[in-house]
Amino acid sequence: MKVLLLHPDRDFAPKPSLDDAIYKAMRSGNLYAIAHVYRNLERERKSAPPAPPDGDADLTQDLELETLWRAMAGGDQFLYEMARRVTLSSLRDPEEIVYRQQVLADCLEHAEVVQELYELAIEALGSEREAGSLWSGAMPDFILHRSVRLLNLYLGRLRRLREIADEHAGRFRSPGFTRFFARVREELADDYLAAVERQLRDLELRRGVVQSAELGTGDKGRRYVFHRPPSEPTWKERLRPGRQPPSHTFELHPRDEAGFRALKEIQARAINRVADAAGQSADHVQSFFIMLRLELAFYLGCVNLRRWLDAKGEPACFPEPRDEAERALRASDIYDVCLTLHLRDRVVGNDVTADQRSLVMITGANQGGKSTLLRALGLAQLMMQSGMFVGARAYRASVCSGLFTHYKREEDAAMEGGKLDEELGRMSAIADRISPGGVLLCNESFASTNEREGSEIARQVVRAMLDRGIRVLFVTHMYDLAHSLYAERSRDALFLRAEREPDGRRTFRLPEGEPLPTSHGEDSYRRVFGEGRAAAVGG
Repeated sequence: MKVLLLHPDRDFAPKPSLDDAIYKAMRSGNLYAIAHVYRNLERERKSAPPAPPDGDADLTQDLELETLWRAMAGGDQFLYEMARRVTLSSLRDPEEIVYRQQVLADCLEHAEVVQELYELAIEALGSEREAGSLWSGAMPDFILHRSVRLLNLYLGRLRRLREIADEHAGRFRSPGFTRFFARVREELADDYLAAVERQLRDLELRRGVVQSAELGTGDKGRRYVFHRPPSEPTWKERLRPGRQPPSHTFELHPRDEAGFRALKEIQARAINRVADAAGQSADHVQSFFIMLRLELAFYLGCVNLRRWLDAKGEPACFPEPRDEAERALRASDIYDVCLTLHLRDRVVGNDVTADQRSLVMITGANQGGKSTLLRALGLAQLMMQSGMFVGARAYRASVCSGLFTHYKREEDAAMEGGKLDEELGRMSAIADRISPGGVLLCNESFASTNEREGSEIARQVVRAMLDRGIRVLFVTHMYDLAHSLYAERSRDALFLRAEREPDGRRTFRLPEGEPLPTSHGEDSYRRVFGEGRAAAVGG
């Protein structure tokens, strides 16, 4: 039985580039194992020389995804890891995104039921510890005994799962949960559970082992067959003992250890296949609960995040994903989710209408909200393609083949080259990975050199990306770059400009506007020298 809550046709699988050790620890359901893996990775990271960041590391840093994941986790390391893995494994099919949105809508509406399912999965995964450890070289009879004990523990949790499905299935509307509960009720029907209980009772071998074999060459046994143990006699049969069928028996001397071992080996040959089948059945049930916990963990993280936003009165909506070829991008009152998680007050939202626009240039006064809007758009794209809600009143966008960021970096004493070399190196790495249909977010790129040189480099990069069918969102204070692109592409590009009041006050609104040649140096002078001196200079 499959869970199929994150994908309509397959179980969730992590991104191949992510660390396998963490995923294996997560599959075990053991929080101590996860913590141990993290400690080892941290130790290796500290001892290893610094490596150039990969695309996911850049995206995490530039969009401040750690803040998002911590809010989703609510202090739970397992929820944090699943939030990270799912958001970095973007969907590209709009129908699959809508499927996940519908499941999430059910989770938001019935969070208490989802939490109960999640805790049931954790409880079920703890059954393995209750059943005892399994060491290598264990005999088939021990494997069978442990597997039967484990399956009996799972059976109780499966009955509870069936009860939850019977009680709450009618309240869920998404195709994912509707199918999940229907499968639970169908495959865990009362007669099936009763039959499993009877078979497990037989496999406890309380009345011994019934097996048959043939004599082969050299009087060696062959074709060992394990038979169903005899049923318990009824009370009538006990009160009316009849003639017992003839049988042949032998007894071992209490000190005959060799004979005892030989007899155990004969018994093991018969029950070996049964023990293997029981072990596989236990593994199958365990895999189901592992996947149930993994997939529900992401949705519970989304529930945690939504509670944060609702408590602040921030708007949130399910976006409308569109096909990649449409080049759709329209947002109403979009805001930076990570920024609002840091602030006590609500943040200012903005409207963006960039349908059929391949280039969005954002200019204007410093500290006017340019970088914040860029990050808000990047977060919305990433959250949409994870099947999440986004921080906006309304949002519609085309899916992208990949989201990449190129932000300015602070000076690093460990760098062997200059800042411009470092920026060019990162852009070269992006060019190797990005493909048509991708989205590139640039924040003050190539500002580490003079404006003329930086503008020319950025201009060539933007032109090359647009020619390859890649959407570019660019924040810059370089007037030469913005003005030239405005002259070239004013009809198929969107130019936004941060507002500045006459007194220098920022509104953090970014309406459409042509780039201005001023850098608003008077604002900087006011901050350094005060209002009076600025007025005197202005006069």
